[in-house]
Amino acid sequence: MPPSPPVLPTAERWRQRWQWFSGASVRTFNAYANWLLTISWRRFIVYGILLIVGVAIVHDSPPLTWRTTEVIQHERPKVVMVQRPPAPPAAPAPPANRSRDIPIRIEGGKDGEGVQISIGKDGIKINAGRPASAAEGAEAAVPASPAASAAVPAGLSAELRIAIEQVKREYEAAAEQARADAAEALRDAEEARRDAEHALEKLTEASEPHTEFRETRWGIGDALLQFVSVFVVASAVLKYTWKGTQQATVKAAKATQTAEAESLKRQVVEARMAAMQAQIEPHFLFNTLASIDHLIETDPPRASLMQKNLIALLRASMPTMREASGNGGNGGNAGVRELGREIAVIRPYLEILKVRMEERLTTEIAVPEGLNSAEFPPMMIQTLVENAIKHGLEPKAEGGHLRVVAEVVHGKLQVTVADTGLGFGKAATAGTGVGLANVRERLQMLYGPRAVLTVAENSPSGTVVSITVPYKSLEGAAA
Repeated sequence: MPPSPPVLPTAERWRQRWQWFSGASVRTFNAYANWLLTISWRRFIVYGILLIVGVAIVHDSPPLTWRTTEVIQHERPKVVMVQRPPAPPAAPAPPANRSRDIPIRIEGGKDGEGVQISIGKDGIKINAGRPASAAEGAEAAVPASPAASAAVPAGLSAELRIAIEQVKREYEAAAEQARADAAEALRDAEEARRDAEHALEKLTEASEPHTEFRETRWGIGDALLQFVSVFVVASAVLKYTWKGTQQATVKAAKATQTAEAESLKRQVVEARMAAMQAQIEPHFLFNTLASIDHLIETDPPRASLMQKNLIALLRASMPTMREASGNGGNGGNAGVRELGREIAVIRPYLEILKVRMEERLTTEIAVPEGLNSAEFPPMMIQTLVENAIKHGLEPKAEGGHLRVVAEVVHGKLQVTVADTGLGFGKAATAGTGVGLANVRERLQMLYGPRAVLTVAENSPSGTVVSITVPYKSLEGAAA
């Protein structure tokens, strides 16, 4: 029976689920953003409109929005009969034969004549002359018509006439105000009657039993429509900004690939140089040891001198070979060192060759003391010197002269190796040019267009090879 898998703690399970969810979300986001880049803006606008219209059509459908109907039953309300309290008793009417006239007596004139004015419900009564007798008073008590009673008798003084006219005007104003008050009271009564009828109708309608249907709408349709609108706007922003992000990512990836390719290329070139040096050094070492062994028997002093030069050569070249093979591919200053150290390798090397070739080889090294600290790539001068000896001076029967010169030209360091041999490519032992190609490639990787390798013919014979690099002191850089 296979063992059961171990049970993970709850926190670990949640952490694994979150990692899976976050990874899936990032992958989905990247896939959607990349898909947005594949469509044009016209298609994106159509896509956004269709998405919003589609959600607007279905957002009221049952899967997204639900409706419920509530039934409310209204019954007839109970009517409570309230007994109206009895009306208060009416005031007793005045007697029918009671007079409501107000008599006014104005005395004046001769023979006791005067004016008697009575104001009542029938109007204004004016009697002029002497005082009336009892019979006449009874006759005057009979009300006359308002038009007749309003007449002013003739023969009255101006003051009486003014007083009578003033009383008349006040009476007419009071009558007019009473009629207006009565009309207003009538209108108020009519309005109150209409309000009472309207209230009675409402009460009658409300008292009738009826059923009310109330609909309730709820769901996620409206929220989904808003979400889709925001989603379309966010997609437009993502489409606009994601293109620049992707372009920057692609450029960064290309730059990384280029840097890796350059680093790999530099490592290949350094490996070629190391392999070439590894092939040259054993051959040169074996020939030198054989020459020392031969000179020990024939010319011990020359054998001793060659042995000392070989020791100096190995002491100077071994650190250079280790640095070039171990650090040369790392770029920066790891692929360069001081020019003085390169010259320290060349001097014993040429001395050994002078012992082997005797009078056939003469050498000259012209390097100012101040340029020993200048920056220069390793093994390049040695490669040029070896090519000059092997393909220019050794094949020539009478030999020749080799000159190594370092100088500053137009603010750049120029190192020249010139020989008076057979010339470039004219010897039977002419190589394939791999050494010079490797030197040119290394210069291109280290300095780019700032470094130049030139090959020219020497006068009257031979070859001149120059390397020009930016002049820079390693001591100054370190400081």
